[in-house]
Amino acid sequence: MLQGLSEKVTGMTPYEVRRELREGNSDDLRRRRTIIGLSMVGIGIAAAASLLQTGVIKHLPDPPVGNFDADKVMTSDPAYQFGVPDAAIALTGFAANVPLAAWGGSERSTEQPLVPIIATGKAAVEVAAAAWYFYQMPTKLKTWCGYCIVSAGVYAAIFALTIPEAKKAIAVIAQRD
Repeated sequence: MLQGLSEKVTGMTPYEVRRELREGNSDDLRRRRTIIGLSMVGIGIAAAASLLQTGVIKHLPDPPVGNFDADKVMTSDPAYQFGVPDAAIALTGFAANVPLAAWGGSERSTEQPLVPIIATGKAAVEVAAAAWYFYQMPTKLKTWCGYCIVSAGVYAAIFALTIPEAKKAIAVIAQRD
């Protein structure tokens, strides 16, 4: 039943997917690997924040300089506005980047152009949300969260890394029409 699933989903055999992901050296693959690495950093930050927001731990350390109070920021009302802690949502989003970045081979922008476009759209929504939260820190909460700052930087980097492949994909779709 699962035989041939990889070819149906990616147009490649499991061997081809594995070989390209592990040995390919295209710029797109290098960027996608970086997205996976950055997503792992984001997962770590979101995991720590999730532990705080759900009461598993009671405090996260802050840098010993400046006006930092991660506990205040991460347990503020905006952090719970969706009825679930925002770090749990972030954790899910960072985790979703991994299969999305690992999907397909080095030529997926031509063979499966919707995948890089979806990745960029997802990243755009997340970086916009991160920017909104970033704005909240100095203007509404009057303090900073080091974890949130790093997380916002990770979101921005992931978004930037998705753009080149999405541009190729959009050009491929435009040529087909």
